Amino acid sequence: MTEQDLRLSLLNTLLTTPHRDMAALYPLHRDMMERDPRFYARLSAWYGEKGDVRDHREMFVVNLCLSSFEGHREVGLALLCRLPPYQVARIVDFIKGTSARPVEATKKAQTPVSAQKTLVGRAAQLLTGTRAKKRVETQRAAKKSLERATPKGLGRNVPRSMKTEIEIYLRSRENDPVMFDGAVLHARASLKRLYAGLHIAPGPRAQAILFDETPPADSKLTALKEIAASSDPAFQARAIAANRIPYRVAVSVIKTMTPMVLAALVNAMSPQETINNIASLKRRGAFDNADIKALIESKLAQAQSDGRVSAFKAKVAGEAAGANGALAAQLDAITEAQVKAKGSISRPTALFIDKSGSMDVAIEVGKQLGAMVSSICESDLFVYAFDTMPYPIEVTGDSLVAWEKALQGIRAGGATSCGAALAWMEKKGLRVEQIVMITDERENKAPLWKDALKSYQENVAKVDVVFVKVGGAGDSLERDCETLGVSYRAFDFKGDYYSLTNLLPLLVRPSMLELLMEILEHPLPVRA
Repeated sequence: MTEQDLRLSLLNTLLTTPHRDMAALYPLHRDMMERDPRFYARLSAWYGEKGDVRDHREMFVVNLCLSSFEGHREVGLALLCRLPPYQVARIVDFIKGTSARPVEATKKAQTPVSAQKTLVGRAAQLLTGTRAKKRVETQRAAKKSLERATPKGLGRNVPRSMKTEIEIYLRSRENDPVMFDGAVLHARASLKRLYAGLHIAPGPRAQAILFDETPPADSKLTALKEIAASSDPAFQARAIAANRIPYRVAVSVIKTMTPMVLAALVNAMSPQETINNIASLKRRGAFDNADIKALIESKLAQAQSDGRVSAFKAKVAGEAAGANGALAAQLDAITEAQVKAKGSISRPTALFIDKSGSMDVAIEVGKQLGAMVSSICESDLFVYAFDTMPYPIEVTGDSLVAWEKALQGIRAGGATSCGAALAWMEKKGLRVEQIVMITDERENKAPLWKDALKSYQENVAKVDVVFVKVGGAGDSLERDCETLGVSYRAFDFKGDYYSLTNLLPLLVRPSMLELLMEILEHPLPVRA
């Protein structure tokens, strides 16, 4: 494996989105770090600014802070300080891990597997002869015991350097009452775990708010109690505005959500919080009030230029809320604006979508990736779905809705000719410099990929190829590229559609070397 191939494999890992399953990410990141520790440090700094998946940001910190490679811990601690408290707590929880012994374990040591078998056996005994209600309760108890019996995390001590940095992190927030109270409102349980789990003595304000349940008079927590006790919408609205009470906290204590209170909550939201709570706001009638609706639309307009907004969360939030009409269009515009901020594709590009048997996932990824690519493509974009023949895809816009409409009737089925679309493009004289192919790399009919690629290279243009591998993908097309000396990149897509934005930096650069050099030249963060 060449050095460049090694770094491509590191980038490939970033296409996974395990959704808070840090245990699945840890071995991938650890392998990345061990194989190229210098590049890993630069990649962590680059991803901290460019990446969208929180799990990866957290795992970079875990590995760097536990690493013995020179300079790694400094970088990890600097990245740690940039995270909100709930992510810091997740990192500490993962490093410390949980016990592998179930509550019901005997003094005799058991492996996790044998412990699980024992618990299952006991659950089976308890199930015998019980009524339905008792059976359900027993099943739930057995499930919880099994979960406790399964090891989670690393089971290691938190390094002294990390504990020291977290103490500084907490003290800096204690010294700013507004910041500290805001952190408590968003992540009370996480802060308590950091103090208690790391044996850090809380300052007077932290002690009063988190552990004594007696917040000082100037605290946002006191204001929250007053809001909960009051039935005056005007008072509640003023208190929410003055203390910037988060929406999800306020709705848990306010019994009657009046328009005045809703308006105050929306006004206190960030653009990302507004997007996250679109469905809840809709259920509470926020869009039925013209003034509140205008406030929400104003927040969504700000989201288009807010760098902290995740590109695809607007789309997902819209789907969850059943958004349509103007609201759906505005949420789509946010996604489009955030995607365009990733850069632009200047090279003529072809997008090939495998629609052969069992390739439903390729069609779905094609919709999402096509909507992203088309919105930032400044040159020609040719799109084909293929099985044993190419199906030209004509799209009338770059929104996801337009791509879904364009791919209507394209269903997975039939044999596979991976060279069909490229052979047709050669026949039509369509010139591209970059091909993005969504496929499992399996073919069984002519024209084969190797033959079509060789002919296109000789008669039309030299191309670079990006494989987005889905399903149970092989590597036969990659080996064909190697045989022909064609530059290619291959990325396993095993996450969800949030992680597709990680692919954009790889498509907007004229060459992979430019992206790698950008990462290697990215400045490392420095501890304050």
